[in-house]
Amino acid sequence: MRHTISVLVENKFGVLARVAGMFSGRGFNIDSLNVAPTHDASLSRITAVLKGDDSALDLCIKQLRKLVNVVDVADFTEGQAVSRELVLIKVKADSRTRSEIMQISDIFRTKIVNVSHESVIIEMTGDDDKVSAFLKLIEPFGIIELARTGALAQMR
Repeated sequence: MRHTISVLVENKFGVLARVAGMFSGRGFNIDSLNVAPTHDASLSRITAVLKGDDSALDLCIKQLRKLVNVVDVADFTEGQAVSRELVLIKVKADSRTRSEIMQISDIFRTKIVNVSHESVIIEMTGDDDKVSAFLKLIEPFGIIELARTGALAQMR
């Protein structure tokens, strides 16, 4: 089963390694992992999307809460949180295909952030389903390069 976990931690050296080690030690496969400072410079938020069973997740959350630098842990079940990710996609685009790529991009409310003679770079935000649907439509044009942030989530 897929789980989104948010861990608020003190912004200190080695905290990420301990949290990620906790996930892997409990047998979770990490699909995505995001870490960034919050509005308070002394705190960071780790957002992880994990695959694993519910009983192991409960034990993992209990152990995370015991770690010294962990302030708060939240498990976002389906529908409880707003989740988004950022994707930058460099796509082959010549004079024949550029307009079609731009039309598809408009439908998905993406942003063209760079245009050259051979390619365009598209910025997109959305949930996993939206990103996957867009990538499936844009793939036939030829994806040159792709960078994804992984999921970020906040409680509704």
